[in-house]
Amino acid sequence: MVIAKTYMSAEEAKHVMFPGKYFSKVQFEISAEIRQQLKKISGIHHPLTNSQFWLAGDGSWFIVDEVVGKHEMITYGLGIDHLGKVKEVQILQYNESYGHQIREVSWRKQFIDKNSIHKIRLNEDIENISGATLSCKHVTDGIRRLMALHSLLLKKLKTHDTL
Repeated sequence: MVIAKTYMSAEEAKHVMFPGKYFSKVQFEISAEIRQQLKKISGIHHPLTNSQFWLAGDGSWFIVDEVVGKHEMITYGLGIDHLGKVKEVQILQYNESYGHQIREVSWRKQFIDKNSIHKIRLNEDIENISGATLSCKHVTDGIRRLMALHSLLLKKLKTHDTL
């Protein structure tokens, strides 16, 4: 049995992570070259799909991304501060009947202050949760991929840039 649960919207998560900060939605194409570098750096071969990006004037990013849990999609929000460090992770929607423990603050706070230099790997610098292994792994992999994308492309973009 699948239990779909929406915990918060992207707008709500953005305001929780960055209260009072204004963001502009940014749309861009990721070149084949960047995709190859992204796979090499992150080790993730699953392409970014349905991801949404917002940029603040100070260089902070709010990103909504999806990864598969065990069978169903997990939608999460990632806040990256102006220094390129993870500010916060929020689980926005969880569609599995088990593994929802990844919503616990104690698990999500492991990502705070990590940047693209950190490994961001399950069972290395991110602890697993028994019973939620695939959810933990896939969200961790997704965040590692987004941090690699930040290093390769996002940190170079400004609010006035167009691609």
